Amino acid sequence: MSTCEDSDVRADLKRSVMTRVPPLLTDLYQFSMAYAYWRADRHREPAVFELFFRDNPFGGGFSLFAGLNDCLVFLENFAFSDQDVEYLRSVLPANTDPDFFVYLKELDCSSVSVSAVPEGSVVFARVPLLEVSGPLAVVQLLETSLLCLVNYASLVCSNAARFRLAAGPWRRLIEMGLRRAQGPDGGLTASRYTFIGGFDSTSNTLAGRLFGIPVAGTMAHSYVTSFSSLAEVWPQTLTPVGGGSGIDFISQVKGRLSSVCQLLGSKTELIREGELAAFMSFAIAYPHKFLPVIDSYSVSCGLPCFCAVALALCDLKYQPLGVRLDSGDLCRQSLEVRRVFKECSKQFSVPQFESLIIVGTNSISEQSLAELNRKDNEIDVVGVGTHLVTCTRQPSLGCVYKLIEVRGRPRMKLSEDPEKSTLPGRKSVYRLLDTDGHPQMDLICLSDEPVPTAGVSLNCYPLVSETSLQSITPAQVTSLRLDVFTCGQITYPINSASESREQAQISLQMLHPRHKKLQEPHNYTVAVSERLNSLVSDIRRGNNKGSNFLLSN
Repeated sequence: MSTCEDSDVRADLKRSVMTRVPPLLTDLYQFSMAYAYWRADRHREPAVFELFFRDNPFGGGFSLFAGLNDCLVFLENFAFSDQDVEYLRSVLPANTDPDFFVYLKELDCSSVSVSAVPEGSVVFARVPLLEVSGPLAVVQLLETSLLCLVNYASLVCSNAARFRLAAGPWRRLIEMGLRRAQGPDGGLTASRYTFIGGFDSTSNTLAGRLFGIPVAGTMAHSYVTSFSSLAEVWPQTLTPVGGGSGIDFISQVKGRLSSVCQLLGSKTELIREGELAAFMSFAIAYPHKFLPVIDSYSVSCGLPCFCAVALALCDLKYQPLGVRLDSGDLCRQSLEVRRVFKECSKQFSVPQFESLIIVGTNSISEQSLAELNRKDNEIDVVGVGTHLVTCTRQPSLGCVYKLIEVRGRPRMKLSEDPEKSTLPGRKSVYRLLDTDGHPQMDLICLSDEPVPTAGVSLNCYPLVSETSLQSITPAQVTSLRLDVFTCGQITYPINSASESREQAQISLQMLHPRHKKLQEPHNYTVAVSERLNSLVSDIRRGNNKGSNFLLSN
């Protein structure tokens, strides 16, 4: 990306983030805790939080990490306006010390640093995705906003990756979920991160403008049903590609329609004049991009109309694109449509009909996409909306943001539910690769431990079975996290959506197929080092011993 393009992307991203995620977009209790820290003079204590999720989404074997760019821009511009502070003054208790509001007015992230997994990376449950360090009150205030930016972005990006796996590598996918999304921000976020997850384009024009995503679309049934007669077609002429006088397009189509009906054995009296008029009008407006929906009434009525209009376009040296199917048995209908295209190509010596595409839409789910691969069909492009952007199989990724260190001392949340316990202390995360270059384990170590060495055996404890010591010899070792934000400054490139998409596809390609299975994938191992396991055990034993602080002087 050129410097100019990078600047434009950064400016658009900043406007988008600051509009959607101002500092007040958080929970009230964050301010309550910040005030309590401030009153106790603990607000400047160095603290570290980490962000992770506990279970891979959709019953799958992996997730994709997304939302990092938004987090960085949010942190870089974090500051409360005078209006923000006055509002907080009105909702916090009346006896709140006025100096606290002075403190809030001066607050920013100049003392905050973040390390993170690169956006678009394959990630797994319990692996820390972000580590946020800085003054205790500040990093506490960031919790809700960072979770909001990462949770849905990663979830819908992972959902898109699963749809891509279900569809296979060659079938084009269009995200069409804006009208079904949870509000404008949900729709815009979905368009961006489904593209990163593997979709080829979006119907969302604002997402195309903001994020450089290819946009695509056809027509709605309402356009077809708005026409009732050929008298509504205007203009009625179309100039050939090579120029010259306009040709009477209505007459051209009528002539072709008779030949098509004769070839297909269709009765001309069953052709709906309004549907034919709609197709003609659209073709005259978009002769290079003619792709109508052909089942507003029935495919048997719409298909002959399409063929007649498309043949008339070919007569004038235009290349029609294809058709959209939006109801019924898409596989069966696509086979019939393709058969008709081939017959027309042969009968009328029009090779352009061999390259017409068939778009399928109609409440497409991951399951129905997988079924397309098991059945005979001729669908080239699939448009997906509701089940993609609303993540109907799982509404939330469940990311959490937990304290792991204060004043250089490790902190751990203990719980009666072992899954809700956290791992204490600052950490480094390494991805261990096998001899084929596939990830075989993510290893979580304390930050001051030596880096694992390729070819050297090490011992670790898988998180699913902490009492079972395991030995592994990695063929390659990579550090999973990078320093992305240091003392208030972004130190990691702000990638475009296309660059993040490329990162996601490379990361997914490295993952072994057994972990990418949509049903019953093999569990990927996430483990902790011996030292981290010992620290966890020590803290648990210390907690069980209790404390005699009440008896001390």
